[in-house]
Amino acid sequence: MQIAVKKRAMVFSGTSNSELAQEIAVDLGMRLGEVEISRFASGEVYVRFHESVRGTDAFIVQSHCHPVNEMIMEQLLMIDALKRASAKRINAVIPFFGYSRQDRKSLAREPISARMVMDLLSAAGADRVLTVDLHSGQTQGFFNGPVDHLTALPILSKYVELHYPDNLVVVAPDAGRAGHAAKFARHLHADIAVMNKSRRVDVRNVTSTAGLIGDVRGKICLVVDDMIDTAGTLCGGVVELMNQGAKEVIAVATHGIFSGEAMNRIEDSPLKEVIVTNSLPAGKEAESEKITVLSIAPILASTIKAVFEDESVSEIFQGEHLEAIPPERVLGGLD
Repeated sequence: MQIAVKKRAMVFSGTSNSELAQEIAVDLGMRLGEVEISRFASGEVYVRFHESVRGTDAFIVQSHCHPVNEMIMEQLLMIDALKRASAKRINAVIPFFGYSRQDRKSLAREPISARMVMDLLSAAGADRVLTVDLHSGQTQGFFNGPVDHLTALPILSKYVELHYPDNLVVVAPDAGRAGHAAKFARHLHADIAVMNKSRRVDVRNVTSTAGLIGDVRGKICLVVDDMIDTAGTLCGGVVELMNQGAKEVIAVATHGIFSGEAMNRIEDSPLKEVIVTNSLPAGKEAESEKITVLSIAPILASTIKAVFEDESVSEIFQGEHLEAIPPERVLGGLD
């Protein structure tokens, strides 16, 4: 018996970032698959797909945002349900990857939480992970399968290039982000500076900024990071840059988490503009005149299409999502 093999793709959304998932579906010319996600009285998550997924390439879009643990659990249960319903390939599309900052042991008796989340995705039945601007690229190695590590750099740098074409210097908030900042600087044909940041080990999300490598006097400073959480590091750095003679300061990050007092700090700071993507759902921060949110739906839709059609993902980004510039190479160039 012979049959013609037909491939079929379906895109599903968890509850964390349904607006982004809908944008991705529209860009692909598809509709979102029907799935029921609800909570029992006890708080347990219930998932059921309302249409056949047998033999499909399934893509589950879910950002690991607040409440992080519930969003991860939703995605795991969706993966398990698809596996048990005979989906052919299951792809976890994670615009923002939870626990990505906990990618190593900094102190004794700590977990490596990013590895555990990858292990959970694999154990649930995910065949592939698509994610955007991990805190550390090495996290890809925690998953025993293909990981497409995408970058929002083309979208973010294009916006900056259009709105701030001259007199720009790209600033890394610490040495660890120097490589990331160097890629922005290359795209924008700008100089680079690096700030010196120290982090307290006894308190979460507390840092201090002291010192700057590079010249920012009279320049428009673009502070580049992968995420903005409490904005303490960012706003402390902005004050230091203004003290060093910067003309004005803008910030760009892929993931706008904006926890706790972040928005109050940003509003009270000399920051002119903060540019982020919709990898996380926009809340009250979207109402701020200082916040600009750009969509990464085109990047994710193009990647999903390439994965489904077994085409190269690297060609979409011209290799930008794979290249890593060592911080020591950047710092050496500032001597």
